[in-house]
Amino acid sequence: MFSTAFLDLPPLQGASGTVTLPGSKSISNRVLLLSALCQGTTVVHDLLDSDDTRVMLDALRQLQCGVDVQGSTVTITGLGGQLAHHEPIAFFMGNAGTAMRPLTAALAVLGGDFSLSGVARMHERPIGDLVDALRLLGCQIDYLGQQGFPPLHIGQPHLKLDAPIQVRGDVSSQFLTALLMALPLAAQHSPIVIEVVGELISKPYIDITLNLLARYGIAVEREGWQRFTIPAGSRYQSPGSIHVEADASSASYFIALGAIASGDGIRIQGVGAASIQGDIRFIDAATQMGAHVTSGPNWLQVQRGAWPLHGIELDCNHIPDAAMTLAVMALYADSPTTLRNIASWRVKETDRIAAMATECRKLGATVEEGPDWLRVHPLPTGQHAPRSAQAGATTADTSAPDGHWQRASIHTYDDHRVAMCFSLAAFNAEQLPVRIEDPQCVAKTFPDYFETLFSVAHTDASHIPVICIDGPTASGKGTLASRVAQALGYHYLDSGALYRVTAYAARQAGLALDTAHEPDIADLARSLPVRFEGDTVWLGTHDVSDAIRTEEAGMNASKVSVLPAVRTALVALQHSFQRLPGLLADGRDMGTVIFPHAPLKVFLTASAAQRAERRHKQLISKGFSATLDILRADLEARDARDSSRSVAPLKPAQDALQLDNSALSIEASVDQVLAWWKAKQPF
Repeated sequence: MFSTAFLDLPPLQGASGTVTLPGSKSISNRVLLLSALCQGTTVVHDLLDSDDTRVMLDALRQLQCGVDVQGSTVTITGLGGQLAHHEPIAFFMGNAGTAMRPLTAALAVLGGDFSLSGVARMHERPIGDLVDALRLLGCQIDYLGQQGFPPLHIGQPHLKLDAPIQVRGDVSSQFLTALLMALPLAAQHSPIVIEVVGELISKPYIDITLNLLARYGIAVEREGWQRFTIPAGSRYQSPGSIHVEADASSASYFIALGAIASGDGIRIQGVGAASIQGDIRFIDAATQMGAHVTSGPNWLQVQRGAWPLHGIELDCNHIPDAAMTLAVMALYADSPTTLRNIASWRVKETDRIAAMATECRKLGATVEEGPDWLRVHPLPTGQHAPRSAQAGATTADTSAPDGHWQRASIHTYDDHRVAMCFSLAAFNAEQLPVRIEDPQCVAKTFPDYFETLFSVAHTDASHIPVICIDGPTASGKGTLASRVAQALGYHYLDSGALYRVTAYAARQAGLALDTAHEPDIADLARSLPVRFEGDTVWLGTHDVSDAIRTEEAGMNASKVSVLPAVRTALVALQHSFQRLPGLLADGRDMGTVIFPHAPLKVFLTASAAQRAERRHKQLISKGFSATLDILRADLEARDARDSSRSVAPLKPAQDALQLDNSALSIEASVDQVLAWWKAKQPF
């Protein structure tokens, strides 16, 4: 997961490949709570690992449920419908609505001494209609802040089951879901009726709830979408084990990707058209816009069909979350797209109607919005003339694109769906970069979203930024480069270590480091499975950081570095590190030979005395003996050799910025390089 302050997406040109989606948030948190309310043990497979599910798991632990997490498999030992103790408990629910609402209802029916709070935005998300319904049931709930909003205090109930429980359906389907999941705890002796007041929104999410309740032994009787009856004698029964479907809402981003990007299409594993999740109907909307979609029991295949996409008008009640993706797809259409019946967007992680309108406008689009609708006008696709330029069109034709693409820094409002939606804007016709602020907000449902996107997206290498940091031995360029890479979320290349790793791998393979074995060593070097993570160097699955830092490893590196075929192979390997979203490369010839067109080149220097002192401290910390005078003399000799060698001599690139860090801390050096880089960005 990217934990940087922002993530710059280079212009993307196409996408092909296979993605495997994480488990559904909606199903995951429902299953966790239902398993906790059962008697016995339930094994949950393919559970989503996200902020929201961690909030629910923490809450279940506080209730003294048994919770055993083994990767994506979680074993829950339930409460059997009764609390294990009656001590006061304070729950922190973050911004997890799928945990807050149903847990509130379950705790209110069970009774106790509970407080529930969350982040500031959670205290702005309405819960009054659910509280009102629970109070009619006889539950004791008090507001600890603003009326109608969390935080809440829950006490002991005095349940009244002789009249239907009424709940509004036009604010959030989570209110009804919460009641449906909680009330079986009180239905042992008589049926309980829930009546929905007003139109029920997001009906497919209620379908998910009813489907899962049936899996846990609760057969709810439904009369249309207005009246739900929980039969007398209802009791939760563990299904033993249950598998969580992949998240259909998350699938929407990759369905859209397949529809927008050129290439061989996107195969989505983990969810198919027969999913129980309502958001799978996003397929229908994407197909209307021109996507070509085929499916199987547990997969989807999406390819670009019509291009530009078609503008549509759609009632989005059935896909309230996934519909956000349509707003960005609309930028690539041939006419405006209008999304209706989306009032629930106003009370989500943020006001999503306002957020989508604001950020689409940053990209250059004309956007109109109302209380429960959004209209997005397209931007040029770069592939077809606007309709106003086509034969027979008039100058008044409102279907023509209204503006042009603009670079934009997308504010994400701590809303995972905003971040994921707008990543698709990087495929714009003008080939402009897009900045996503606070990319780690995707942890709510899809922590590895951007890594997954980069695994299938592609673009010309010229679009992938490279920062080069060259300098003499012991100048600190490796530490500086890895820190800057971490700050930007870029890949890291320690070019100097490649020769050491090559020599190490060759010796492990039984190859002598001489000209007779030059072809074999070169073949090995071309496909060396090496990667750099901070100070750690990996060769395949093996940490070779210490093994390549010995004196012997350095001598062996010198032996392979003089072999021309090996050098050629390693040049190609170094080029392969230029991957999305960008690269930090350090060495002696990164800016002069390997990446001469890099937009930022830094030549890092420090006095020989200062570098000798740093190397001395480094060696001592690792348990090696060293003498300062000898180290300094050795560094000065190496500087002379590196500067005078015939192949790729050590020297600053003509356009390199020089940084003398003799008197600078690593933090100050990092800040300087980041400041230089930010000065080159268009945001």
